[in-house]
Amino acid sequence: MQVILLDKVTNLGNLGEIVKVKDGYARNFLIPSGRARRATEAAKAEFEARRAELEKQAADKLAAAQTVGEKLNGQTIKLTQKAGVDGRLFGSVTNHDIADELKKQGYDVHKSQVRMPAGPIKTVGDNTIEIALHTDVLAEITVSVYGETA
Repeated sequence: MQVILLDKVTNLGNLGEIVKVKDGYARNFLIPSGRARRATEAAKAEFEARRAELEKQAADKLAAAQTVGEKLNGQTIKLTQKAGVDGRLFGSVTNHDIADELKKQGYDVHKSQVRMPAGPIKTVGDNTIEIALHTDVLAEITVSVYGETA
């Protein structure tokens, strides 16, 4: 299926590009999330009429994400979890825990934006985590996990 991208999509394309994607990806993700439309002649004409407005919206989103990214970059979050004497946690620190702590500090971060390439944190100590605020904006934060004996 061919779709017109209404937003920049990682590993797919930029605003305004017409790309061919699998039908399920378009029907189940791109179109419902508002990132794309079917590439019909009417949709192409409507897109060209709204192109300047969509580019301005995309630039505003990017500027807002860069502002938050500058504030967030280098921040340290402190979390306390129950741990054994050897430094291993009873459970783990997940992207949900990190997103909740960032919300408490006043940052609007969703758990899907927290990138944990090594998976959940299972030991006490400092870990570097990336927050993907936008497709072009990544902020690095440090998560300090402290152990709490049971």
